[in-house]
Amino acid sequence: MNRRILAAGSIAAVAALALTGCGGSADEPVDPSGDVSLSLSGWSLDTTPEFQALADAFHEQNPDITITLKEYDPTEYNTLVTADLAAGSGPDIITQKEVKFVTTFQEGGQLLDVSDVTLPDGIGGVDSYTVDGSVYAVPYRQDSWVLYYNKAMFDAAGVDYPDGSWTWEDFDAAAEQLADGTARGAYLHRWQSVVQGFANAQSDVSPLDGDYAHLKPYYERVLALQDDGATVDFNTSNANQLTYQGEFGTQKAAMLPMGTWYTATLIAQQASGEADDFEWGIAPAPQRDSSTTGTDSTPVTFGDPTGFGINAAVSDEKAAAAKKFLEFAAGEDAADVLAAIGITPAYTSDAVTETYFAVEGAPTDDLSKFAWSTHTVRAENPTSSRTAAIQGILGDMHTAILSGSTPVDEAIQEAEDRVANEVA
Repeated sequence: MNRRILAAGSIAAVAALALTGCGGSADEPVDPSGDVSLSLSGWSLDTTPEFQALADAFHEQNPDITITLKEYDPTEYNTLVTADLAAGSGPDIITQKEVKFVTTFQEGGQLLDVSDVTLPDGIGGVDSYTVDGSVYAVPYRQDSWVLYYNKAMFDAAGVDYPDGSWTWEDFDAAAEQLADGTARGAYLHRWQSVVQGFANAQSDVSPLDGDYAHLKPYYERVLALQDDGATVDFNTSNANQLTYQGEFGTQKAAMLPMGTWYTATLIAQQASGEADDFEWGIAPAPQRDSSTTGTDSTPVTFGDPTGFGINAAVSDEKAAAAKKFLEFAAGEDAADVLAAIGITPAYTSDAVTETYFAVEGAPTDDLSKFAWSTHTVRAENPTSSRTAAIQGILGDMHTAILSGSTPVDEAIQEAEDRVANEVA
């Protein structure tokens, strides 16, 4: 997701302040009628409707509990929320925007243990909020990475649509065929996720392991696509600050590996005219090998959940009300609310899938529904205090390789050495 990654040091510094500050929440006086008001942190409220949608739906079921939104700058979200918690003015319900910072809040004593919140069977993302056997937040959405493709551009090039059986070799071949000199076969955004997320998930390797040899073939593939002109090269993308929405939405590229959050954006941009009007679909992410391809199998992809935690300093009354909200947000009613606005919930069912694809402008083919609802999702960012630092090092490696400044083997070795020497 397009989330600016903050330096781990800035978060840790504010977290240290929290340990010496009062650490409380901005408790409001208890309403004499018995009603409870809870504050919920969020960002970009004008363009991120999920917070208000969940607050309204919950209040409708629980009229004695009101959820008030507290907006933060999305690019500095974790730092600002941590600072408010240290000052005693933090939100009662803390949205966990990035999994890599869950341990920052947990180790600072700022998250309530919510292991007693009842969650539906089959919900994804719970492990990302589990530390030493205790749960400190619950997932309400679980995006995963899929392949978006432009059916009109495939038709014009005479290339068969993805059918769920693709490996990366099939993707590369299609990208080469679809490139026509004016448009690219695919757009690979410059985030490290686009290469490393797939490589880690499909090789079942954690970035915490410190061994990154499995990344080599994934980088060699991307470099070959750049050299052949099948995708925009990293340096051009970076220098021109290209957006994946612009490249795919205005038909400059026929394929786009991206997270499922893009569905709602693409639908909205086509409706507003910001994106071109063309038919598109969703396919499973290409796979490392054929063992996980086909609609009778389960493709492997990656993605991190987004969750809700509770400020550890709230009163018992607010804690009880907040836990009711967390249970609601993780359940099927909330999943249906999220699906209706194009958001991928952590809990899915056949009914939720139908709601999601009933949104006007969404694709209606069976493969799109399969790709969205059926997959093994492995975490991009394992829950650890080491994750942010390691991902920073791997981000440097990513830039070095794709910019052409460092050969693949040398860059991987340097990253392994840095992780061994710099990350405790």
